[in-house]
Amino acid sequence: MTISPTELALYAGALTILFLTPGPVWVGLIARALSGGFQAAWPLTLGVVIGDVMWAVFAILGMAWIVEQYPGTLEALKWFACVTFIVMGWLIIRSADKDLSKADGRLTRPGVWAGFVAGLAVILGNPKAILFYMGMLPGFFDLGAFTTADIIAIAAMSAIIPLIGNLLIAAMVDRVRRLLTSPTAVRRMNITAGVLLIGVGLVIPFT
Repeated sequence: MTISPTELALYAGALTILFLTPGPVWVGLIARALSGGFQAAWPLTLGVVIGDVMWAVFAILGMAWIVEQYPGTLEALKWFACVTFIVMGWLIIRSADKDLSKADGRLTRPGVWAGFVAGLAVILGNPKAILFYMGMLPGFFDLGAFTTADIIAIAAMSAIIPLIGNLLIAAMVDRVRRLLTSPTAVRRMNITAGVLLIGVGLVIPFT
């Protein structure tokens, strides 16, 4: 495996921050948990996991080819990731007061399959996930030197962190509901996540 512990730790930290930023996945997860409890919410977390792994693998395989053909792309991707994290953090801080308490009714349809499909649809259509995996994941690693073990490690990390976080949210839905209905709490959470994203962006050029 060519990935260093520092690179993997930075990627894991970025995944955690991305997860902690309230968005469509949170809304869908909490909506299902409120309507049917943990039993209704866990299938959505599995759909999200599949989507996260798909985005990570697609990004690695697609961008690895580009890096192999155009070696200078790697350095450009690192700076792109740096700038994007900073801009994303600033945008999150700017919209810190956004109301996340309303969910699309299609996310709360009963049934295991409905929950799984809802989770997959939410993550595949989530702009943050698309931007992170396709635009920023290549900035963390030397994709041109990737091995199968590297891909498995990244895919596993991309699955485990969101899965654990989403299951914890589903298990503590009452507390999360109070957070999402409190404008002050949502604002603080968004500002914290935004600052952390900017911090990651500033660290990337030195890794």
